[in-house]
Amino acid sequence: MKPILECYGLSKTYGNGQWALSNLNLSLERGQIVGLLGPNGSGKTTLIKLINDLLTPTEGSIQINGNLPGVETKKIVSYLPERTYLTPSWKVRDLIFYFEDFYEDFRRDRAQQMLEALGIGLHARLRTLSKGTREKVQLVMVMSRDASLYILDEPIGGVDPAARDYILNTILTNYNENATILLSTHLISDIENILDRVIFLQNGQIVLNAAVDEVRVEQKKSVDMLFREVFRC
Repeated sequence: MKPILECYGLSKTYGNGQWALSNLNLSLERGQIVGLLGPNGSGKTTLIKLINDLLTPTEGSIQINGNLPGVETKKIVSYLPERTYLTPSWKVRDLIFYFEDFYEDFRRDRAQQMLEALGIGLHARLRTLSKGTREKVQLVMVMSRDASLYILDEPIGGVDPAARDYILNTILTNYNENATILLSTHLISDIENILDRVIFLQNGQIVLNAAVDEVRVEQKKSVDMLFREVFRC
C-alpha cells in the first residue's frame, strides 16, 4: 500500500533567506503513531504547515495519499494546530454542527461520547471554559473524524498532567488502525510510550528517523534520553 505521506527534496525558505527546511525526504507508512521531535526553530511547524497547505514549498514536493496538498487532502487530514482557533461565542454544539457540515468523515456520536465523558455540556459557551478544557474540546473534534492522517501540534502542551493521560488515551482509542498520527511535542517523556516511530529534526533536516524499539535496543536508552543527548538539552 502506498505511504500516506511522502516528501521529496522538500525545502522552505522565508524572506530573510533562512532555510526552515532543506532537502527533506520523508515517507510515512500507514498505521503508525510518529513523534516529530526537535528544538525550537528546527522546522517542525514549517513541515506541519506545508502538509496542511498553509505554506507553499520553495523547492520539492509533498504527496498525501498520492495527491498534492489541497482540497482533496484536507478531506483525509485532521489537523490540531498548536493555538486554538475556536470562536469564543460559540456553544460546544455549534462546533459539532460546524465540523459535521464541513467534514464528511466527522462522527457526531463519537464526539458527543467523548464530551460526555469529560463532563462538557453541549450548551456551554467556549468562552466560559478554561484554557485546558477548550483544548480538550478542540482535540475531541479533531479525533472525531475518521481521517487517514492526523497532524497533532503540541496536543498536551497546555494541560495539566492528569489531563494529559486522558488526551493520550483519547488519541490511542479514537483513530483507525490504518491511519497515521504525526505528533509534535516537547514533552517527550509523556508521549514516548505511545509512539511507534520518531523523527528528529534539526536545522530543517532529519537527523534521525527510527522505530522506537530500534532506539531502545540499539542505543540502549529511551527516546527522551537520546533526544537530550542529540540536542544537548
